[in-house]
Amino acid sequence: MGERDWPVAEIIGTERLLLEPLRVDHAEELAPLLDDPALHEYTGGSPAAPEQLRERYRRQAVGRSPDGGEGWLNWVVRHRDTGDAVGTVQATVRLDGDRPVAELAWVVVAPQQGRGYAGEAAAGMVGWLAEQGIAALVAHVHPDHRASARVAERLGLRATDELVDGEVRWAAP
Repeated sequence: MGERDWPVAEIIGTERLLLEPLRVDHAEELAPLLDDPALHEYTGGSPAAPEQLRERYRRQAVGRSPDGGEGWLNWVVRHRDTGDAVGTVQATVRLDGDRPVAELAWVVVAPQQGRGYAGEAAAGMVGWLAEQGIAALVAHVHPDHRASARVAERLGLRATDELVDGEVRWAAP
């Protein structure tokens, strides 16, 4: 994989979920789901109007950072049977020397939490990344968020002593 040769997101299927590449028009559907006060408190963010989400998704849907130095892979997570959006998963791919490293993130909307969707979606994404030749993974997990820590553990990541913006860096051993 060359410096600017990032993979392009494609649909990923798991047992219960479909991961669909993020498009700008997902903003209208996802804005009400992601406008959750608990989520904003946890992430330190603020509510995002559909217009703000459209702009964010416009940037993310292009598949790479403006300077071309990172690959942005973003998926909407849907329940396979109903088609309902249950969250999102993301991987930001960077080169560490000549080795591509994916920084992972996941969000499951409040009404769908506690069903194992985050772990299943993240595992599906990691499997797809491995098929693309990206096996080095990191994630940043809020120290008080046990569910995210369990997802990171399921992915084979281990907590390090490094803090990034108040979150613990998890990496493959």
